[in-house]
Amino acid sequence: MSITVDNIDGAHGGHSPFTISLGERFDFAEVENFRKCYESLINVEGKILVIDFAKTRYIDSSALGMLINAKRYFDSRETSIRLVKTNEQVRKIFAISRFETKFEIS
Repeated sequence: MSITVDNIDGAHGGHSPFTISLGERFDFAEVENFRKCYESLINVEGKILVIDFAKTRYIDSSALGMLINAKRYFDSRETSIRLVKTNEQVRKIFAISRFETKFEIS
């Protein structure tokens, strides 16, 4: 599995964000692993989930759909999602999909 979950202690005033780091490809083959990762965070105290795209070079429509599912899941838990370390290619896909209206992207 090329998806990992980490907790960064002490950040954001005691509300430690959790980080899901994605692999080189975020596609249909990885969406189930991604879902399991974010659903494992059901009892987290933090109010921020960071999804790290530093290694991601390819993303497909099933992954975009899973990001929307994750947003719905965490919105109901009053947890915000940040998409970070996106490269130009991934940002273009997010722009076409109008993700800037749904997520904080950097």
